[in-house]
Amino acid sequence: MRKLLVAAVALAVSAGALAQSSTPAYQNNESEARRQSAGNQGNAELFFMIERLQGEVRSLRGELEEQRHQLERLTRQSRERYIDLDQRLMELSEQQSQSSSGGGGSSGGSATAASSERQQPQTVSQEYRQPSAEEREAYERIQTLIQQDKAYDQAIGELYDFIGEYPEGDLTVNAYYWLGEVYLVKPQLEQAKQAFTIVATRYQDHRKAPDALYKLGVVHDRMGEKDQAERYMKRVVDQYGASQAANLAKKYLGAG
Repeated sequence: MRKLLVAAVALAVSAGALAQSSTPAYQNNESEARRQSAGNQGNAELFFMIERLQGEVRSLRGELEEQRHQLERLTRQSRERYIDLDQRLMELSEQQSQSSSGGGGSSGGSATAASSERQQPQTVSQEYRQPSAEEREAYERIQTLIQQDKAYDQAIGELYDFIGEYPEGDLTVNAYYWLGEVYLVKPQLEQAKQAFTIVATRYQDHRKAPDALYKLGVVHDRMGEKDQAERYMKRVVDQYGASQAANLAKKYLGAG
């Protein structure tokens, strides 16, 4: 009897244990499903959050790109106004010089003026600041942009920066000249004319002056202004007769 009671108790304990072990299985499945559902919802919310942030980033990038283009346009306009003002100052200086030198009204004045136009310009020789190593390196970098990379827009920006950072130096005159050359290639003829005019009028004793004067003739020729072109070519021959630019000008005049 006692053995039977012990066996019954053991069977009851085993049944209880089995019941306890089977019940959490359903509960665990339900909990796992809930966890998966919550995880999926969290992933979806995270996905949409990332999408929204990426959209905002794209929008900000678009605004930055638009502002960059506006800044480049304003910078370019400012540079063009700068060189245009420089040219106007040169032209005003020339007019004042001509009016002061043409005051004497003798009968032989016109003949004297005509002959003086064929002579070497009477200009005071300037002392050009010699470039530093850093300045020469910057200039060579610009030359690479022009000659090898053909990156003309970038070169124009760097030429303006060079002129602003290293004013009135020997290579500064070169920079003005190459600014004209790049504008001539693009072609932006009015800007090219302005750059060459600065070299030909302000720096008449510089080695680049004959080339700049010749290129002014080329610019006017491309503009269809043949008379103006011939006038500049004759000035090159008269003022810088021993230069290579004068040889080119003679060929132009001979072909015409």
